[in-house]
Amino acid sequence: MPRLAIFIDGGYLDKIAEHEFHIHIDYTKLSEEIRKIISLSAQDNIELLRTFYYHCLPYQGNPPTPEEASRFSKKQSFFNNIGKLPRFSVREGRLAYRGNDDKGKPIFVQKKVDLQLGLDFALISGKRQITHVVVIAGDGDLLPAFHVAKEEAILVWLFHGPKLSKRDGYSTYDYDLWKEADERYEIDLPFMQRIQRL
Repeated sequence: MPRLAIFIDGGYLDKIAEHEFHIHIDYTKLSEEIRKIISLSAQDNIELLRTFYYHCLPYQGNPPTPEEASRFSKKQSFFNNIGKLPRFSVREGRLAYRGNDDKGKPIFVQKKVDLQLGLDFALISGKRQITHVVVIAGDGDLLPAFHVAKEEAILVWLFHGPKLSKRDGYSTYDYDLWKEADERYEIDLPFMQRIQRL
């Protein structure tokens, strides 16, 4: 039976949902909507193996401020709730503080997220546990994982934000990643409305 795995870069999807559409996501609806889209395209009933969600907890100083502690606790609770959803796995990276920019705003960098996503993607592809994969991300660092999956004859879908962000005018995805995907699906307002948390 055809089988699907979904890989979500949570930081990327947060930016798309918040900056482009101002919508909060119901992750059960998200997985099911994606499964329906892939099933319709394949003209077959695709089974969902698992949805993998990758993200970092917010930064906390030592000691954390009350705001940092509250933000950290809320995000931790959110990750725990997602991890309890059927066929969901949460993989946590780490947020590293990298100083301040020229305006004094702190700079934070996600660590381990892309690497974990790429490794899981490549491992599952190599074991031929899936026939279809959906990646919600925009980072070109995932190109090698796309190559592995395609060499294993897995159909690779890229679900991505709009070509240009409304917020800053930059592309929301790496063009080489977009080009390497077998199929592409732009996340638009009707899609977001179907997966909106009510």
